[in-house]
This record gives sequence, C-alpha cells and structure tokens, in this order.
Amino acid sequence: MQYEDLINNGILKDILNSCNDGINVVDINGRLIFANNVSAFYVNAQPELMIGKMITDFYPKAVLLSVLKHKHPIHDKKIHQVGDKKYMVNSFPMFIKGEFVGAYSIFKSVNDIDALNKKIKTLELQLALSSIESDPMSIIGNNGSLEKVLKSAKRTVGSLAGPRHSIIIGESGTGKTMLAKMIHSYAIRLGVLDKNAPFVEVNCAQYTNSDIAAVEIFGSEQGAYTGSKQKKGLFEQASGGILFLDEAHALEQYQNILLKAIESGKIRRVGGCKEINVDVIIVAASTKNLKDELLPELYQRLAQYELTLPSLSDRSLDEKLDLLNHFVKRYEDAVLRHHNIKYKVILSPLCKDTLLKVHYPRNIRQMRDVINLSIDAASPLISEIHDGEEIITQVELKHLPFEIFDEHNSNKQNTVENNVINNHIDKIINDLILQGLGPRKISRKLEEKGYNIEYYKVAYHLKKKKRKS
Repeated sequence: MQYEDLINNGILKDILNSCNDGINVVDINGRLIFANNVSAFYVNAQPELMIGKMITDFYPKAVLLSVLKHKHPIHDKKIHQVGDKKYMVNSFPMFIKGEFVGAYSIFKSVNDIDALNKKIKTLELQLALSSIESDPMSIIGNNGSLEKVLKSAKRTVGSLAGPRHSIIIGESGTGKTMLAKMIHSYAIRLGVLDKNAPFVEVNCAQYTNSDIAAVEIFGSEQGAYTGSKQKKGLFEQASGGILFLDEAHALEQYQNILLKAIESGKIRRVGGCKEINVDVIIVAASTKNLKDELLPELYQRLAQYELTLPSLSDRSLDEKLDLLNHFVKRYEDAVLRHHNIKYKVILSPLCKDTLLKVHYPRNIRQMRDVINLSIDAASPLISEIHDGEEIITQVELKHLPFEIFDEHNSNKQNTVENNVINNHIDKIINDLILQGLGPRKISRKLEEKGYNIEYYKVAYHLKKKKRKS
C-alpha cells in the first residue's frame, strides 16, 4: 500500500526516529505498521518486533482505538499506560486520496512534567511559608508588646505634617522588614502613596564593599569605572514610594551622599554630573544602634521616628502562643492552596510546650522555621498523597529539630546543656529511663533532687545521646 511504502522509506523513518516524542502508526485494524524508537523504549521493546502486532499488545488504552472507530482527531488526551507511566497524546486519522487507511499518534511522557509541577508546588509552598506579611492587622502583638511601636509606625506616614523618614532597630528576626512593609501598606491605604507606589528593599550588608552598595543604591553612568554601564539605582526605582535600607550602617563613607539626597531630594549616579529628582520615604533598619553608626546629621534626619522592636524573649507567653498557632495555621492553609490537600496539624502537649519555652536566638524567624521543620518531619511526602485528600498529622517532641540549636551551645546563657547535665545527673537520668519515665517526669524527678532542668533540655540531651550511640 502507498502509506506503507511511505512509512518504510528510509529517510522518513530516520526523521521519525529522531523525534523526542513517541510515534505509533496503525492500519484500520489496529495493527502497528510503524513505531519509532521512543515508543519502543516506553514499552521496553524493539521497534521492528512491534510491527504487525496489535497496538493493544503494547498500549492497552491506546487513544488510536477511538480514532479508528470515530475517524476524528483527539488532542492533548492525558492517559495512563503501561504501569505508572502517563502520556499526553495527540492522535489523528489517516486518509490517502480520501480513503481512510488508519491512524497515528504522537505522544510524550508527562511523568517528568508532573514531577516538575509537584516540585514547583513544593517551592511555592516553602515561599508561602517564609513570606512576610504586610497587613498591620495580621501582626501578632498589635494590642500588646507591639501596640506602641505600631502606632508610631503609622504616624511616620500618617501625621498631619506629612510622611517622615524613620529608623527601625531590632535583633535579627524580630520583624523589621515586616514593619517596613506595614508602613508602606498603611501609606497606600491612607492615600499618602499611590496604590502602585514601589517598595524597594536593599540589605546594605550584602555587598562586599560600600562602593558596590553605592552603585546599587544611587546608580551609575557608563564609564564611571571599568566596565560600568548606565544603571538606574534603587533610589530612582523607589521614587514615589519607600526605600527600605536594611543594615544601613554598612553604607560607611557613602553616608554623606545619602544625607545630601535626603536634604535636597536629588541624587547623582556614581560617575555622573546630572542631578536627578527623587521623592522617596526612607526607612532605615539595623541590628546595631544607628546612633553610634551613622553621621550625627544623617541620624538626625532619619530618626524622626525611631521604632524599636522587642525580641521574642521579651514578648508574653500569650503572644508566643498566638505566633505558634499562626504559623501552624499558615502551614495548613499553604498546603491546601498549593496542593489541594485538607491538612490538619496537631501538636502534642509536650511538643507545644517545648516550642513555646525553648530559646530562639534568631527570634520570630527562627521560631517560624523550627515550626515548619517540625511539621515537615512529621508529615508524609507529597509523592505519598494525592490532591483532594484530607490528612491529619501529629507532631511529637521527636520531630523537633533540636540540632538547630547546636550552633548556640557556646553561648553560656542560651546553651541547652551548658554542662548542667554532668556525669552525675546523666547517671540519674539513665536510671529514670530504665524506670520507663519520659522527659517531663524525669525533669520533675530532677527538680525533687534539687536540679532545675527543664524537660525539653532533658529531651534534647536524650536525643543527642541516641545519635551518638
């Protein structure tokens, strides 16, 4: 037949075998007259041994069967074939001089695509869990430890005399970026800033030297230095909005340029002569006391409002509990949003108490990360569940990543063990373990003997010993 001669033509055969997609061609009875190398690979066969056999011998749910029956093409059909393999198939009828002579399919495995999609969903989930909220109503402590600082933050852009520059001081992880975003959001809500006003953030300490920081912040002109190009700086990008300078002390000798920009409302790109008008509200932040780090004149201009955020250890137990519940709920919501899985996380009483009482040197950010890691450790893998399922996960003390605190064992104030559990106490603990007691009861027994060691420290000690054994 004509179409068989066409298929068997050596050149055409080579072309079809060079495709990355699988190709099958059948006659009107469903017998294979051609299968390329990719198709044969999918079914662990040799192409030449497939010819003359029924398509269903290799692809039991072949879309070609429907095309043979109805003589209509089928586009982008997603089907399961041969074990757990999944394919996206396009299948078409074949006509020669108006006579129906068979059908052909072009298909590819979508297993890799599905795996990639799941990976993307997982990355989206992690991004959602670590993102920063800007809604002031979502800030836990707005009626407690943060009430005064939030009111002052609103005044920076909401005062009758117009918006002011400000400084945020706080330890790492206390929420400086979140507070700056809240100021931006609140300014838009008030109409002080346009709804599309930019929020531009830069960590001045990320650059290897202050020259690079200056180029990023103020921009550069072509020829300003070897290899330089004309570049719009962050000041220009932030015009009409807020420029958030995190770790602003790292600007060093470029503080004078920043001061001039604040006073004049104009900047010059590095290597440039032209003055460029900018209208920017600056929020500077640092883990250091900027009064000691900045030029007195610059500090005076920026610190029209100085906002100090408390460390997590300075916040009440109720606020810590609200934060804990918030991060757990956020995890559940993110799983539902990104994986369509109804997810319920239950923390055991011992686990919850530990999460509330353990010290977090990097504050709220570390607390969030520890909670996420603990839920991760207790959760099934995404490959083990399916969209639409309802999952309940119980997080126990064993799921907590105690090793995350190892880096702080050199700090005498914050160390979990700090030589408190010496050989004598270790022997007592071992004896109590043999009696079948857990960390909480062991802690109580130690307290009766005059040793004040919290149960989570006992749990950490036991877990560390287990890893070494």
